[in-house]
Amino acid sequence: MTQQGMSTKSRHLIIPDLITIGVFTALYFVLVAVATLFSSVALMGFGMILLPAVAALICGCVYMLLVAKVGKFGAISVMGIVVGLFLFVSGHFILSLAASIVFPVIADAIARAGDYRSKTGILASYVVFCYGLTGPILPLWFMKDAYVASLQARGKDSSYIDGVFAHVNTGTFFIAMIVVLVCALLGGWFGQRMLKKHFAKTGII
Repeated sequence: MTQQGMSTKSRHLIIPDLITIGVFTALYFVLVAVATLFSSVALMGFGMILLPAVAALICGCVYMLLVAKVGKFGAISVMGIVVGLFLFVSGHFILSLAASIVFPVIADAIARAGDYRSKTGILASYVVFCYGLTGPILPLWFMKDAYVASLQARGKDSSYIDGVFAHVNTGTFFIAMIVVLVCALLGGWFGQRMLKKHFAKTGII
C-alpha cells in the first residue's frame, strides 16, 4: 500500500470499520452489564457509585483492541456516543449523553495526537474515555432534586430513595472519581499487556 493510501485510510471510517466498531461496542455493553451485576451484588450500597470504576477495570481489552483494529479518528467517539444514546433512551438524564459525547471525543483526540500508535497516549485516552460512564451517576450529586423526582415518578418509596443517597456526599464524589482513575489505569495497562503481540503487529509502540 502506498504512503498516500495509508494516510487516507488513517483519516476516514469506512463500512468495515463501522462494523468493527459495532462488534466492540456490543462487547463493551456486555462487560458493562457484567460490571453492573458485580457492583450490585458485591459492593452493595456503593454499587452504583463504583460501577464506572468496575467497568473501567474490566473493559480495557475491548478498548485497546478497538484502537488496534481501527486506529482512526471517530471509532472511540462513535462507541462512546452509542453508549450514551442507549443510556439516554433507557431513561437516564441528558447528563449521561453529554458525558458520553464529551469524554469519548476528548479520548479520541488524545489517541489521535499519538497517531493511535503511542501506548502512553492510548492509555491516557482510555482513562478519559472511562469517565464517560460517570454520566449516569453524576446526577446523584449535581441533580439530586431531579433524580429524586424521577425515582418518585417510578413509584419508589422514601426508604428506597434514602438508600440510594445514603452514601452520596462530597467525599464519595471525589473517591468515586479517583477510583475510576486508578481502575482505568489498571484496566488499560492490563488490556495493553494482554494485546501486546497484536500491538507489535500493528506498529503501536
